[in-house]
Amino acid sequence: MADKRKISIPMMRRSRALVTSSRLWKSRLVFWMGALATGVISAGFAVAADRAQGLFSFLTRTGWHIWLPLAITPIGMMLSAWVADRHFAGSQGSGIPQAIAARHLRDDAERDSLLSIPLVIGKIVLTIVGLACGASIGREGPTVQVGASLMLLSARVGGMAHAKGLILAGSAAGIAAAFNTPLAGIVFAIEEMSRAYDSRSNGVVLSAVIIAGVASLALTGSYTYFGVVHVTSRFPGDWPLVISSGVLGGALGATFSKLTLLLVRWIRRWKGLTQWRKVVAVAGVAGLVSAGIGIATGGMTFGTSYAFARSAVEGQTLPWYFFAGKFVATLAATVSGIPGGLFAPSLAVGAGLGSVLGAIFGSSASLAAVLGMSGYFAGVVQAPMTAFVIIVEMTGNHDNVVPIMASAMLGYGTSRLIAREPLYHALSRLWAADVIRKLRSGQAGAEPQAAGAH
Repeated sequence: MADKRKISIPMMRRSRALVTSSRLWKSRLVFWMGALATGVISAGFAVAADRAQGLFSFLTRTGWHIWLPLAITPIGMMLSAWVADRHFAGSQGSGIPQAIAARHLRDDAERDSLLSIPLVIGKIVLTIVGLACGASIGREGPTVQVGASLMLLSARVGGMAHAKGLILAGSAAGIAAAFNTPLAGIVFAIEEMSRAYDSRSNGVVLSAVIIAGVASLALTGSYTYFGVVHVTSRFPGDWPLVISSGVLGGALGATFSKLTLLLVRWIRRWKGLTQWRKVVAVAGVAGLVSAGIGIATGGMTFGTSYAFARSAVEGQTLPWYFFAGKFVATLAATVSGIPGGLFAPSLAVGAGLGSVLGAIFGSSASLAAVLGMSGYFAGVVQAPMTAFVIIVEMTGNHDNVVPIMASAMLGYGTSRLIAREPLYHALSRLWAADVIRKLRSGQAGAEPQAAGAH
């Protein structure tokens, strides 16, 4: 009994210190405010992104206006790429590779190059500009960089350590708030951001996801992103569709990943670090490609293509050229150098592919779209758990968990055979290398100057 009392007294003191410590309460409050800000900003970002797409649709809807994208899209993408390159370096692309890279960088100055409040502002504004000019991008990846930046700032203001865990928490909160998918946010943090389970971070991640999710729900209400799917797969009748969605979706996703990395590396070597004219030229060519495909498909590939993906999930069969056009338009936007994410456009490509496969196999168009999403998305990001969890949550399709899971696993396995390197992690290494090279070159340039001053 005496030994138990000796053990319990320090534990009681420690518990009392955790409850009464003003320093710990300050850290908690700052952390909660960061998570709350992530949810509020995510909700506002979603509204602004929808308005931007609505504006583009209004301007290019009928008559001779359908040709306006030939001017609006290239000019808008060139402006966005130029501003990002000159004033918000680090905001380009999805934002997820930057968050992953920041977790592996050790120095605060290095992390600030990829996660900061100025980058939050630039990321949001320029993603909205991209959507307003019809670029095939989404807001979900950018929301990850926004959430990670806000939580990293919270760590510094609150005097908290474990920056890696807080970046992880901000990233998870960003996904959860962007899609209203809290489980997917948690799985994304474990599978895609960290590629390993860290029990020390699970409480931080859960807290951030809950707070950001509540804030987002308070502003936008409860909803499923793509509506609710009521179709249930039949065994064995629908399993040829499941297998083909996984295999073909994974192969197409891996092709997208390999082409993206090939083009990104080639463009980076060609334009160098300071060639802003080449930056604008790349964005202009990508804008013309995006505009041409958008006009050829009747406007189906502009923006996120959310309305068409949702219509496929609700049972409408999409034309075969939709997924092919969306694939190329998304590839063009991804390598263009403008800020913007891959999640929503990739899900649209998957829905289009599934819609075509559903027509071939004579299966439900709704089920086929969901399975196509799962296979293709898992093929692009090589994160099968994130793929099937996010799709189940976005469609409320709990009756088809096993087929969706099987499609995701087949997509992942096929993708790994074609593209050995996961897309986001390969891009994160490029970002980390750029940050280290720039900081070292800046320090090398500053040392002679300092010596001359003395």
